[in-house]
Amino acid sequence: MTLALDPAAQDLLFREARTANTFTDEPVTDEQVQAIYDLIKYGPTAFNQSPLRIVLVRSAEARERLVPHMAEGNRPKTASAPLVAILAADNEFHEELPALFPHFPQAKDVFFAERPAREEAAGLNAALQAGYFILGVRAAGLAAGPMTGFDPAGVQKEFLDDDHTPLMVINIGKPGQDAWFPRGPRLDYDQVITTV
Repeated sequence: MTLALDPAAQDLLFREARTANTFTDEPVTDEQVQAIYDLIKYGPTAFNQSPLRIVLVRSAEARERLVPHMAEGNRPKTASAPLVAILAADNEFHEELPALFPHFPQAKDVFFAERPAREEAAGLNAALQAGYFILGVRAAGLAAGPMTGFDPAGVQKEFLDDDHTPLMVINIGKPGQDAWFPRGPRLDYDQVITTV
């Protein structure tokens, strides 16, 4: 059975896409980021939650504040990428649920009155949205370099507040020379899928 998605689009989003480690100097525009968000905001989440928050690190001053919080191996590429995005989970996402989940506005209080429940839901659903964001970057013809090698407490203190938990930092741009490591292996179907 074939997929509905065109093979070229399959390659762009999955088969040929890789985590980029170098980028050209070509800028990533606000219009490109807007188009990416306008596409990925439709990705499914539980209760139509939208806990993902994105901080675009554009200025040299902000970049200088971020780089020291990155793992040593991630610092040079973060310092030189055309755009860097900090992806975080908003642990107070439930305040938006009456508007986002209007047929059951009580979900805000029924399921998310307690902070631990909100943090768990925000982390899971923002991670889903982060995956959609990476695919959106690829759909825009750009490359993403997602990284979890950073000091979360330092990034939170520098760029966020106590209600936002940093999930990952993503370098974004057109891939540069030698941008890719060799394709890593993947598990086969039978290693992953079980039918019961």
